[in-house]
Amino acid sequence: MTLPNKIKRFLPTVLAALFAVGASAAARDVSAQEIETVAGTGKRGDNGREGKALETNIDQPFGVEFGPDGALYICEVGLHRVRRLDLATGRLTMVAGAGRKGYAGDGQAAKDALLNEPYEVRFDAEGNMFFVEMQNHLVRRVDAKTQVISTVAGTGQPGYSGDGGPATKAALRTPHSIAFDAQGRLLIADIGNHRIRRVDLKTGRIESIAGNGEKKLPQEGEPARGRPILGPRALAVRNGVVWVALREGNSVWRLEPGGKSGEGVWRRAAGTGRKGYHDAPAAEATFDGPKGISLDSAGVVYVVDTENNAIRTFDPRTGEVLTLAGLGPKAAGYSGDGGPAAHARFDRPHGICVGPDGAVYIGDTLNHRVRRISSRAK
Repeated sequence: MTLPNKIKRFLPTVLAALFAVGASAAARDVSAQEIETVAGTGKRGDNGREGKALETNIDQPFGVEFGPDGALYICEVGLHRVRRLDLATGRLTMVAGAGRKGYAGDGQAAKDALLNEPYEVRFDAEGNMFFVEMQNHLVRRVDAKTQVISTVAGTGQPGYSGDGGPATKAALRTPHSIAFDAQGRLLIADIGNHRIRRVDLKTGRIESIAGNGEKKLPQEGEPARGRPILGPRALAVRNGVVWVALREGNSVWRLEPGGKSGEGVWRRAAGTGRKGYHDAPAAEATFDGPKGISLDSAGVVYVVDTENNAIRTFDPRTGEVLTLAGLGPKAAGYSGDGGPAAHARFDRPHGICVGPDGAVYIGDTLNHRVRRISSRAK
């Protein structure tokens, strides 16, 4: 069956109009978001291990993540700690780190351990807490029942070694992000080695599933194992697909099941790979040093575009990259709380997560605050 010529002639116009309606609807959604601070005073330094969230300093917040208890967990890089924020009471407490830089404490209470720049925190299916320490070049685990800390990957020294053997004897180099795949295996963005590593937590074995150390962008449809990847900074997993934000690669990619090994092929999601700040259809949009990524229940991707001081969104349904919050690379600062997120200023934000309430939580690093973006209708 073929379309009549008259319909063929007008079809491009109709499709363009439908796309414009979809894009404008997405823009309306963006404009309906408000921003507020939920933790931090804007000041550096230690004014207490616990207290009211808006009266307690958070020195350089990076990763943020909701735990199984419904609380928000925050990586405090400046004081080498992991915090817990009870949003119902507005109270901050300490869950890991004594507040001094170092590497010590395995086998003891996590609160007494020494950490070195915890960047990102995640939870496994049993509620155990994992976080990556960039400057210790490792990943640590806090047992959900005993609160005892241990190292699960990395030796504490930078390097690249260990694939095929125990993860605790493998060398990582400035790892930045972690996530759990559909099988409960730990994924590590080993950014200094330009690889994604995977740890089977049952056997303790580590391997590289993407990257070969070469500093090159992936190629569309190319197998990930043993091929180049450029600066894998942030990871998120949804429905068996690993979403990867490339810091030096200035783009967002999907690692999808497939290929000869069945373990993954690359699909470009958004970004040209060139530095820039341009909202556009995904293939034409530009980013600059994206350092955080998360997805909501509808599959919308949220990207912390750090060097642009902005929070960007990519909706696979519309194919558009839009700015959710922030004013761009020349507008670093702090402003906007209580008003539209699109008019707010950030200062080198890093971590991001979507909460069970549907709101977006951000570690606004050099503003020393954790901020929340949510619909005005809520």
